[in-house]
Parts: sequence; C-alpha cells; structure tokens
Amino acid sequence: MTAVVCLGSISGIRALWEGRIQRHQEELKAEREKRGKLSVGEISNVWENRIQLSKLREKVFNEEGRLILRIEKEEWKTLPACLVKLKHLQEWQIHRTGLTVIPTFIPNFTNLLVLDLSRNAITKIPREIGRLKKLRELLLSYNRISEVPADLGGCESLEKLDLAVNRDISELPAQLSSLTHLFQLDLNMNQFESIPSVVLDLPSLEWLDMGSNKLQKLPSDIDKMQRLHTIWLQRNEISELPDSISCLRNLNTLVLTSNRLKRIPHCLQGLGNLRFVNFRDNPLELQVTLPPCQEGEEEGERELFGLEFMHLYIQESIGCSIKENTDCIQ
Repeated sequence: MTAVVCLGSISGIRALWEGRIQRHQEELKAEREKRGKLSVGEISNVWENRIQLSKLREKVFNEEGRLILRIEKEEWKTLPACLVKLKHLQEWQIHRTGLTVIPTFIPNFTNLLVLDLSRNAITKIPREIGRLKKLRELLLSYNRISEVPADLGGCESLEKLDLAVNRDISELPAQLSSLTHLFQLDLNMNQFESIPSVVLDLPSLEWLDMGSNKLQKLPSDIDKMQRLHTIWLQRNEISELPDSISCLRNLNTLVLTSNRLKRIPHCLQGLGNLRFVNFRDNPLELQVTLPPCQEGEEEGERELFGLEFMHLYIQESIGCSIKENTDCIQ
C-alpha cells in the first residue's frame, strides 16, 4: 500500500511546535529580565543600607565609656532597620528630626540606658518598649503622644519618665505601679483632670510636675507619696488643698501659681522642710504685704509670694478668724 502524506497536517503541527518554542523562549527571556531587575534592586538596597549605616556610625560618640547615638536637626522621619547593627548603643539622643515612630525593633538594644526622643513628631509608644529591662530614662517631651501603653510597666529599671508637652495624654495605666525605681515624672502640659492613682502608688517618686493640666483638686490621700520633695502644679484649676498635704514631710518645693486658691490653708505651717513655695496669680481673699526689706537685703532675694508671704498670710488669716469669733460673741 502506498503511504499518503497529509501536508496540511504536517504544516499545522510544525506551526504549533514553533509557537510553543517561541513562547518558551519569551518566558525564559522575561524570567531572566525579572531576575536581573531583582538583582539590581537587591544590590541597590544593600548599598543604601551601607550608606545609611555609615551615616549613623558617624553620629555615634563614646562619652565616658557610654556609646551614644546623637542626631540633631536632621530629617529622619523613620530609623532604618540597619540600625540594629549598632545594638551595643547605650543612649539615643535624637532631637528635632521629625521622627514619627519609635521602631518596633527597639528591643534589640538590650543595653539601652537612655532613650531621649524629645522634640519630634512621635504619635505612639510601641508595646515592644516594655522589653527594655535596663532602660533608666525615657524622655518623650514635645511629641504627639496621646496614650501610654501598659507594657511600659515592663521597664523595671526606669528612673525618669518625661511625657511633658504632648498635650493629649489624660491617663496612665495601672501597670506603671511596677516602676519601683521611678523618682522623676514630668506630665506637664497635658490633659489630666486629676493626679492618676498609679502616681500615688509609685514608691520612689520624689519629683512630680503636673503643671498646665486641668486639675481641679488634689487627692485626699496625696500623703501616700512620702518621698516626694518637689511638686509643680502651676496653671491648673485647683481651688483648695487637702489637709493631708501637711503629711508630706519631705516636701521642700510647692508651686501653685495661676490656680484658683482663695486661701492658704493653715496646715502648710506643718511642713518643716518647705523651702520654696509660690502662690502668685491666685484670687486670694486677703491682701497681704511683706514688710520692707531690711538694710543690706536685696529685694530680689525674697519671692513676693514665697515662704515668708505664706507664713504672714496664715498669721493674718488666723488673726481675722479670731477677730470674727470675738465679734460674734459680742
């Protein structure tokens, strides 16, 4: 039998096969181009990281044996991941850089003692910060933080916490009571309507600034802060002081300027260690004038609304009360 060759079928098969080969070659070419682009990108990222790391290393200083990263007035809205290469840093001083976030890789810096990120644009404290067990100072004033995470209570070595001029912080988590070494707390210029109960429970607290908030009164158990020696309460709405304040035996500085006090309570005479007090710009009921300066005494050496003024005011207040009682009896 003679074989019959179907030329149409052979041509179709050849076209199909050539099409497949062409598509395969195009796919191989596209894959090579893709890999080439990835390689270029990876190389670019590597070099960028090296450049950033080199720039960061130039900002590391060894001062008295402490490694400090210091960046001032430069634009660093975020900190690059390559910073973890410098994990032996003990202190960050990053100011006026426009920094918006504290990196979540912060726990890698296990030797960090001071984290000073004041005067930036940070809006949030990451939960990871609570893993910095050696951190002694956390300085975040002049930022945009509105909430303090409970995890901050994990910074068991913290001695100084500065959250001043964030403007929107109104409360603190109870977990901060575990900060048993905290002796200085600055909450100035925020939105607190009362002194948080957790503040009263801080066993080592010695210095507290709650000026420029919305405090209307002080807690009746303020005497729980037995180690407190300085309290700033200027520019609030406080109208009276609790008698328990006289039990703060270590108190030596009490600032109450620009409040709504109408009188100075007699109990303040019991504060034997009090050295500086200021009642300026309060609507006090009595008009009290200090006696003229003695010879050789500078006028500027005594504060018009200071300790001498306080004692004189209380004496005149007691005198007025006695006179009123006498008039009533007559």
